[in-house]
Amino acid sequence: MCNDLSNGYEAVAAEFMKLRSGTGADVVETWAASLPRGAKVLDIGAGYGHPITPALLRAGVTLSAIDASPKMVAAFKQNFPNVRVACEAAEQSDFFGETFDAILSIGLMFLLPETTQLKLIPRIAKALKPKGRFLFSAPKQKCDWVDVLTGQTSWSLGADRYAAILNSCGLTVTATHTDAGGSHYYAAVKRSD
Repeated sequence: MCNDLSNGYEAVAAEFMKLRSGTGADVVETWAASLPRGAKVLDIGAGYGHPITPALLRAGVTLSAIDASPKMVAAFKQNFPNVRVACEAAEQSDFFGETFDAILSIGLMFLLPETTQLKLIPRIAKALKPKGRFLFSAPKQKCDWVDVLTGQTSWSLGADRYAAILNSCGLTVTATHTDAGGSHYYAAVKRSD
Protein backbone atom coordinates (compact mmCIF):
# COMPACT_ATOMS: atom_id res chain seq x y z
CA MET A 1 0.00 0.00 0.00
CA CYS A 2 1.26 3.49 -0.71
CA ASN A 3 0.38 6.90 0.73
CA ASP A 4 -2.25 8.86 -1.17
CA LEU A 5 -0.33 10.98 -3.63
CA SER A 6 -3.14 10.58 -6.13
CA ASN A 7 -4.27 14.22 -6.12
CA GLY A 8 -7.52 13.21 -4.45
CA TYR A 9 -8.36 10.30 -6.75
CA GLU A 10 -7.85 7.62 -4.08
CA ALA A 11 -10.83 9.01 -2.16
CA VAL A 12 -13.06 9.06 -5.26
CA ALA A 13 -11.72 5.93 -7.00
CA ALA A 14 -15.01 4.02 -6.95
CA GLU A 15 -16.95 6.98 -8.36
CA PHE A 16 -14.28 7.62 -11.01
CA MET A 17 -14.38 3.98 -12.13
CA LYS A 18 -18.17 4.17 -12.51
CA LEU A 19 -18.07 7.45 -14.45
CA ARG A 20 -15.02 6.98 -16.71
CA SER A 21 -16.14 6.72 -20.32
CA GLY A 22 -14.33 5.39 -23.36
CA THR A 23 -13.41 8.88 -24.49
CA GLY A 24 -9.79 9.12 -25.60
CA ALA A 25 -9.29 5.46 -26.44
CA ASP A 26 -9.47 6.24 -30.16
CA VAL A 27 -6.65 8.80 -29.90
CA VAL A 28 -4.49 6.34 -27.96
CA GLU A 29 -5.30 3.48 -30.32
CA THR A 30 -4.25 5.52 -33.37
CA TRP A 31 -1.06 6.65 -31.59
CA ALA A 32 -0.23 3.11 -30.43
CA ALA A 33 -0.81 1.67 -33.91
CA SER A 34 2.22 3.66 -35.11
CA LEU A 35 4.47 1.90 -32.58
CA PRO A 36 6.33 -1.27 -33.52
CA ARG A 37 4.79 -4.49 -32.16
CA GLY A 38 6.44 -5.37 -28.87
CA ALA A 39 7.45 -1.75 -28.19
CA LYS A 40 8.09 -1.08 -24.50
CA VAL A 41 5.42 1.36 -23.34
CA LEU A 42 4.87 3.00 -19.95
CA ASP A 43 1.46 4.37 -18.94
CA ILE A 44 1.89 7.01 -16.22
CA GLY A 45 -1.33 7.54 -14.28
CA ALA A 46 -2.95 4.40 -15.68
CA GLY A 47 -5.82 4.41 -13.20
CA TYR A 48 -7.75 1.15 -13.30
CA GLY A 49 -6.79 0.62 -16.95
CA HIS A 50 -9.98 1.42 -18.82
CA PRO A 51 -10.34 2.49 -21.58
CA ILE A 52 -6.65 3.05 -22.40
CA THR A 53 -5.02 -0.30 -21.55
CA PRO A 54 -7.13 -2.38 -24.00
CA ALA A 55 -6.25 0.08 -26.78
CA LEU A 56 -2.56 -0.35 -26.02
CA LEU A 57 -2.74 -4.12 -25.74
CA ARG A 58 -4.54 -4.38 -29.10
CA ALA A 59 -1.50 -2.65 -30.62
CA GLY A 60 0.70 -5.48 -29.35
CA VAL A 61 2.95 -3.40 -27.10
CA THR A 62 4.75 -4.57 -23.97
CA LEU A 63 3.03 -2.48 -21.36
CA SER A 64 4.03 -1.33 -17.87
CA ALA A 65 1.91 1.02 -15.77
CA ILE A 66 2.01 3.18 -12.66
CA ASP A 67 -0.67 4.94 -10.67
CA ALA A 68 -0.66 6.61 -7.25
CA SER A 69 -4.06 5.33 -6.09
CA PRO A 70 -3.93 1.96 -4.29
CA LYS A 71 -7.60 1.33 -5.14
CA MET A 72 -7.00 2.03 -8.82
CA VAL A 73 -3.89 -0.18 -8.86
CA ALA A 74 -5.80 -3.02 -7.19
CA ALA A 75 -8.53 -2.73 -9.84
CA PHE A 76 -5.89 -2.53 -12.60
CA LYS A 77 -4.29 -5.77 -11.35
CA GLN A 78 -7.67 -7.46 -11.35
CA ASN A 79 -8.53 -6.17 -14.84
CA PHE A 80 -5.10 -6.83 -16.40
CA PRO A 81 -3.24 -9.46 -14.34
CA ASN A 82 -0.55 -9.92 -17.01
CA VAL A 83 0.49 -6.24 -17.11
CA ARG A 84 3.21 -5.01 -14.76
CA VAL A 85 1.85 -2.20 -12.57
CA ALA A 86 3.24 -0.31 -9.57
CA CYS A 87 1.54 1.91 -7.02
CA GLU A 88 3.71 5.02 -7.34
CA ALA A 89 3.17 8.72 -7.82
CA ALA A 90 4.55 9.93 -11.15
CA GLU A 91 6.66 12.57 -9.44
CA GLN A 92 8.37 9.94 -7.25
CA SER A 93 8.56 6.97 -9.60
CA ASP A 94 11.82 5.75 -11.10
CA PHE A 95 9.75 4.29 -13.97
CA PHE A 96 10.94 0.76 -13.13
CA GLY A 97 14.55 1.95 -13.67
CA GLU A 98 14.13 1.43 -17.41
CA THR A 99 13.86 3.33 -20.68
CA PHE A 100 10.89 3.00 -23.00
CA ASP A 101 10.02 3.24 -26.68
CA ALA A 102 6.94 5.23 -25.74
CA ILE A 103 5.36 6.82 -22.67
CA LEU A 104 1.85 8.16 -22.27
CA SER A 105 0.07 10.06 -19.53
CA ILE A 106 -3.64 10.56 -20.14
CA GLY A 107 -5.59 12.62 -17.62
CA LEU A 108 -2.71 13.14 -15.20
CA MET A 109 -0.36 15.97 -16.20
CA PHE A 110 -2.84 18.77 -15.46
CA LEU A 111 -3.61 17.34 -12.00
CA LEU A 112 -0.06 18.26 -10.99
CA PRO A 113 1.02 21.76 -9.95
CA GLU A 114 3.11 23.66 -12.49
CA THR A 115 6.36 23.10 -10.57
CA THR A 116 5.72 19.35 -10.53
CA GLN A 117 4.93 19.30 -14.26
CA LEU A 118 8.18 21.19 -14.93
CA LYS A 119 10.12 18.49 -13.07
CA LEU A 120 8.19 15.52 -14.45
CA ILE A 121 8.41 16.26 -18.17
CA PRO A 122 12.26 16.21 -18.23
CA ARG A 123 12.23 12.94 -16.26
CA ILE A 124 9.85 11.44 -18.82
CA ALA A 125 12.11 12.65 -21.65
CA LYS A 126 15.08 11.00 -19.94
CA ALA A 127 13.15 7.71 -19.66
CA LEU A 128 12.50 7.67 -23.41
CA LYS A 129 14.85 5.95 -25.82
CA PRO A 130 16.10 8.03 -28.79
CA LYS A 131 13.16 8.58 -31.17
CA GLY A 132 10.85 7.51 -28.33
CA ARG A 133 7.32 8.87 -28.35
CA PHE A 134 5.37 10.71 -25.67
CA LEU A 135 1.61 11.30 -25.60
CA PHE A 136 -0.19 13.26 -22.89
CA SER A 137 -3.41 15.15 -22.41
CA ALA A 138 -3.89 18.70 -21.13
CA PRO A 139 -6.09 21.59 -22.26
CA LYS A 140 -4.78 23.65 -25.17
CA GLN A 141 -5.33 26.92 -23.33
CA LYS A 142 -3.46 28.07 -20.22
CA CYS A 143 -5.95 27.76 -17.39
CA ASP A 144 -6.75 26.38 -13.98
CA TRP A 145 -9.99 24.93 -12.66
CA VAL A 146 -11.40 22.88 -9.81
CA ASP A 147 -11.63 19.15 -10.54
CA VAL A 148 -15.30 18.12 -10.35
CA LEU A 149 -14.64 14.82 -8.56
CA THR A 150 -11.88 15.75 -6.13
CA GLY A 151 -12.46 19.46 -5.53
CA GLN A 152 -8.73 20.04 -6.07
CA THR A 153 -7.18 22.55 -8.47
CA SER A 154 -5.95 21.42 -11.90
CA TRP A 155 -3.56 23.39 -14.14
CA SER A 156 -2.86 23.51 -17.85
CA LEU A 157 0.28 25.37 -18.90
CA GLY A 158 -1.12 25.87 -22.43
CA ALA A 159 -0.01 24.61 -25.83
CA ASP A 160 2.81 27.11 -26.40
CA ARG A 161 4.34 26.49 -22.98
CA TYR A 162 4.09 22.71 -23.30
CA ALA A 163 5.76 22.87 -26.72
CA ALA A 164 8.59 25.00 -25.30
CA ILE A 165 9.11 22.70 -22.31
CA LEU A 166 9.11 19.60 -24.48
CA ASN A 167 11.56 21.25 -26.90
CA SER A 168 13.92 22.13 -24.05
CA CYS A 169 13.92 18.44 -23.07
CA GLY A 170 14.82 17.23 -26.55
CA LEU A 171 11.26 16.44 -27.64
CA THR A 172 9.45 17.83 -30.67
CA VAL A 173 5.66 18.10 -30.81
CA THR A 174 4.63 16.22 -33.94
CA ALA A 175 0.85 16.36 -33.65
CA THR A 176 -2.04 17.42 -31.48
CA HIS A 177 -5.43 15.75 -31.25
CA THR A 178 -8.82 16.46 -29.74
CA ASP A 179 -11.12 13.60 -28.76
CA ALA A 180 -14.91 13.46 -28.92
CA GLY A 181 -15.14 14.80 -25.36
CA GLY A 182 -13.01 17.85 -26.20
CA SER A 183 -9.83 16.68 -24.41
CA HIS A 184 -6.60 17.87 -26.03
CA TYR A 185 -3.57 15.61 -26.63
CA TYR A 186 0.07 16.37 -27.42
CA ALA A 187 2.17 13.83 -29.34
CA ALA A 188 5.93 14.33 -29.25
CA VAL A 189 9.04 12.47 -30.40
CA LYS A 190 12.46 12.47 -28.74
CA ARG A 191 15.13 13.83 -31.03
CA SER A 192 18.09 11.53 -31.55
CA ASP A 193 20.69 14.34 -31.67
